[in-house]
Amino acid sequence: MLKEALDFRDESDALYDLLSPQDDRVFARQTLFKGWTVNDVLTHLHIWNWAANATLNDDPEFGEMVAAALSATRKGEMRRFETQRYAGLTDRAMLNAWRAGAWDVADNFHQADPKQRLKWAGPDMSARSAITARLMETWAHGQAIFDLLGVPRQSADRIKSIVYLGVNTFGWSFQVQGQEIPETMPSLRLTAPSGDVWEWNEGEGGDNRISGSAEEFCQVVTQTRNIADTSLEVIGDTAKRWMAAAQCFAGPPESPPATGTRHRA
Repeated sequence: MLKEALDFRDESDALYDLLSPQDDRVFARQTLFKGWTVNDVLTHLHIWNWAANATLNDDPEFGEMVAAALSATRKGEMRRFETQRYAGLTDRAMLNAWRAGAWDVADNFHQADPKQRLKWAGPDMSARSAITARLMETWAHGQAIFDLLGVPRQSADRIKSIVYLGVNTFGWSFQVQGQEIPETMPSLRLTAPSGDVWEWNEGEGGDNRISGSAEEFCQVVTQTRNIADTSLEVIGDTAKRWMAAAQCFAGPPESPPATGTRHRA
């Protein structure tokens, strides 16, 4: 059984609980993430949650959907593709459809073999990696909505899976930028939301180390904050270059938000 599936469900519920009591006008409001509206965020999450379920269940429609999505991406029309796929499903109807779909994904993945190989838009991945990616996306895109509404986020220790993604994509963050991958990852000492201390590569990072809030580390590797807008202590050239361009998600190289452009209202 996959604990990450329950974490994904709980993260989805946290976002639902934030939006459920809001006035319906909230869905048309623009966030600080590329001008996406709340409707845009929910539509994006709903589509790719559906895709995760489809690939887990070997649904033939998965291949058709991904081919159409990749074609739209090459044309710079991904937002239009996602909007058209669920044309007419917006506002509270989209909120409820997204939440129901997220619970369905969580139930299915909770019972899945963690090592089952699944097709995706990029390389195949394990079921564990697939549901962890859904958790990460929900948390990262949800940040834009928490920011928009000016609500301090109460993260939980389930973000440890996102920290793992950040650690595991250390090399990818340099590779996708066309840079040589450093031989050694910096050491990490991060404080979890619960107050626990999480460490990686302790004593092996040489002069390169990163310490501070695990939540802020997640914000940097998911590109929801510029490193300069956090209180993370970053020491060493490799550590600074990593945090300046960290990218824990697949796809083409993306630039972190400029300093001060992502913040809580």
